[in-house]
Amino acid sequence: MTNAVRYADRQMEMLALRPSPFGEEPDVGEARAALDGRAAQKQPGPEMDSVRDIEVQGLPARLYRPRSEPSPLILYLHAGGWTVGSIAAADRLCRRLAIAAEAAVLSLEYRLAPEHPWPASVDDAVATMRWIASGPEELDGLGPWGALGDSAGGTLVTLACQRLRGEDPTALPAVQALIYANTDLTGSHPSMRENAEGGGLDPEAVRWFNSQWVADESRWGEEGVSPLAAADLTAMPPALIVGAERDPLRDELEAYAERLLEAGNEVTSRREPGMIHNFLQMDEASPAAASAGDRIGRELGALLRSSAPSGY
Repeated sequence: MTNAVRYADRQMEMLALRPSPFGEEPDVGEARAALDGRAAQKQPGPEMDSVRDIEVQGLPARLYRPRSEPSPLILYLHAGGWTVGSIAAADRLCRRLAIAAEAAVLSLEYRLAPEHPWPASVDDAVATMRWIASGPEELDGLGPWGALGDSAGGTLVTLACQRLRGEDPTALPAVQALIYANTDLTGSHPSMRENAEGGGLDPEAVRWFNSQWVADESRWGEEGVSPLAAADLTAMPPALIVGAERDPLRDELEAYAERLLEAGNEVTSRREPGMIHNFLQMDEASPAAASAGDRIGRELGALLRSSAPSGY
């Protein structure tokens, strides 16, 4: 890396240059163990009023309530290339999100590839959104709800919204939040080359994750797989879209934000300066990453409250 490369802080630069935890030729089991190992080294997140492990449509989930009073709800779908990640690995992030947004957070452990390839995880996201919209007893006292996903989780959030828009609009979230999300699996945008090194995500790793989820590369650019391939993006939920300046996925996410806006949707979009991919998981090491994560939480909480009926 040259001195001309700008990171948000010195800690972010050090994180950008550390080797991938997955190795040069990833193995699914080893990749999951590596992620879980990193998660186990984190300090516990903020205390909650209550934390409950529940089941949603046959899937494990964890419900965080930062306070006993009524609040909005955020469905959280984790990062991990549709192949790695878990409730446990996202625990600290979800607690911080709950505090910043002043909202309950429902963390879903959707099915992972390659054991459960596309569209299993999209199906899980759709089923969970329908379950939330049905007003289940487990979510009693919770108000307007949104869905947030980072990286691959963001892909699932918006693919689920695309499907529900046509099948069951009443099950759509009030807000969809996509944080450094994959929107074009073809990897054809300039930032994939510009940020190939020091962006927190190797292009080779992107291709490996893609292949675990959708083995047939010829399908990576299809509608229903890549959000950006959708022919029609009208009538989508309002979107909060936050990318990272140094992320290989930056340009495809910004292109998706532009498509949503052109289709007449409400879009709040920005690029976090000096940030790399996966910065939401870097709050302990980087003060800038911690501030960016808190900013996203506060903004999403405000958007959800503004969507609520008068008097909420």
